[in-house]
Amino acid sequence: MDEFPFELLNQEHHRILEAANQSQVTMRLLGALAFELRCPEQTMLRKALGRTLSDLDYTALSKQWKQVINVLTSLGYEFDERRAMLHGLDRVIFFHPEGFRVDVFFDRLDMCHTVDFRDRILLNTETITLADLFLEKMQIVRITQKDIIDTIVLFIAHPVTDTEDGINAAYIAKRMASDWGFYYTSTTNLKRVRDEFLDQFDLIPEAERRLACGRMDEMLKRIEAAPKSLQWKLRSQVGTRIKWYKDVGELERKPEDG
Repeated sequence: MDEFPFELLNQEHHRILEAANQSQVTMRLLGALAFELRCPEQTMLRKALGRTLSDLDYTALSKQWKQVINVLTSLGYEFDERRAMLHGLDRVIFFHPEGFRVDVFFDRLDMCHTVDFRDRILLNTETITLADLFLEKMQIVRITQKDIIDTIVLFIAHPVTDTEDGINAAYIAKRMASDWGFYYTSTTNLKRVRDEFLDQFDLIPEAERRLACGRMDEMLKRIEAAPKSLQWKLRSQVGTRIKWYKDVGELERKPEDG
C-alpha cells in the first residue's frame, strides 16, 4: 500500500472537514490519521516505530448519504459507482487524483465485530472518540503491527477514564458486557499487546512503557469488573468452540491498514 506524507493527508482532511461543516454534514475521522491527531506528542515515536499513513477514513450518518457524496465529489473525488451499489449505504470509497483514497463508513464499522458510531459521532468535533479508536483496533481478530503500535501510543498518550476526556472505560466495559465475542477478541488483543509486544519495541522509553502497561491493566480490570448480561454469560459457556467473529474480505479488511 502506498504511503503518503502527514502534511498532505492532514491538509486534505481539513479541506474535507471544512466542506462538510459548511454543508452541515457530519463526518468524523478514524484510522491512522485520527491516532496521529489525537496523540500528537507521540508523532516521532510512531514514525520511529515504522507507522505510516496511507489514506483517510471517516464515519458519517447514513441519513446524509447523498450529502456526503456531494461533498466529496465537489472536492474532486471520484468513486466507484458499481462498488457503491454493492455496499449500499454501508460504505463508499472515493479516490483522490494524488492516488490515495477516502473510505466513508456509514453509521458503523462492521468488520470482525461492530463499532456503532451513531449515538457517539457528535462527542468530538474532528475524530471519533478515544474509546471508539480503541474499539476500532481491538475488534480486529488478526491484529497487525500497525494496530499494535496505534494501541500502544493511545495508552501512552491518554489515561483510562469514565469520560470522553480520556479512554472511556465505562463505555467500553458496558459495550463488552453485552457481547462475549467482542469481549473475547478485545481482551485477547489487549493482553497480547501488553504481554507480547510492548517490550519488543526498544525505542519506547521505559517510563512510557510502564505508563502504557499500567493503563492497559486498568482497562482490563474495568472490563472484567462490569456486570455481564445473561446473553454474555450463556455465550461464554460455548466459548471459542463456535466462531465468535465475522470473517471479512480484503476490501472490508482495509481499515486495519488505516
